[in-house]
Amino acid sequence: MYIIPAIDIIGGKCVRLTKGNYSSKREYSTDPVDVAKNIEQAGLTKLHLVDLDGAKQRHVVNFTVLEQIAHETNLEIDFGGGIQSDEDIENVFNAGAKQVTAGSVAIHHPELLIKWLELFGPEKIILGADINEDKVAIGAWEEKSNFTWLEFLQDKSALGIIYVISTDVQKDGMLEGPSFSLYEQINTTFPNLKLIASGGVSSLDDLHKLEAMNIYGAIVGKAFYEGRVTLGEMSLMNKRHER
Repeated sequence: MYIIPAIDIIGGKCVRLTKGNYSSKREYSTDPVDVAKNIEQAGLTKLHLVDLDGAKQRHVVNFTVLEQIAHETNLEIDFGGGIQSDEDIENVFNAGAKQVTAGSVAIHHPELLIKWLELFGPEKIILGADINEDKVAIGAWEEKSNFTWLEFLQDKSALGIIYVISTDVQKDGMLEGPSFSLYEQINTTFPNLKLIASGGVSSLDDLHKLEAMNIYGAIVGKAFYEGRVTLGEMSLMNKRHER
């Protein structure tokens, strides 16, 4: 299982939210590039970079942070937050992202998702399936769509989606453990998807449990900022996977 540290950006700074609530914002660093360099120096190779300003405003805002991290590290960056147009996705790839996460756009503009899969290929596009009480959450998690996660994944997997990041909104930032039952259901129902679990990781034990479920990847955010899981511990798990 790949362990993927997360950097969430508001106003160019590293922050974490609780359950996606912007009023719960806690700032951890004023220098996301420095945090990314520490991640790379620990031996990790992947980064989940989220433009929370972009998610709120529905267009990408923090291009500069992406460009700087891509230029100053060799991390494989998947970038999400506010990608709602052809211009956005082209700019994000040109800025150095290896993959993009498409969430709300898959609900509001499904034709764009189809176009991007054809244009860039399914290896470049990660479907964001963020779930709030069984419904897919959109618009910076401030609204629920009419789709259940099952309907959503059935519909989008038929398009050729390979990668899915799934966050249980009720678990995100709570440090109370991931939504193991949800991920077990997704993995069982869609065995061909490369599922990346996100939200709630609180300890190394949580990561070992996800690994035992044959999850493709796990995103770790607040847990490493709070020292619950170290970058070194995450790197050791990755190296074991890569062997």
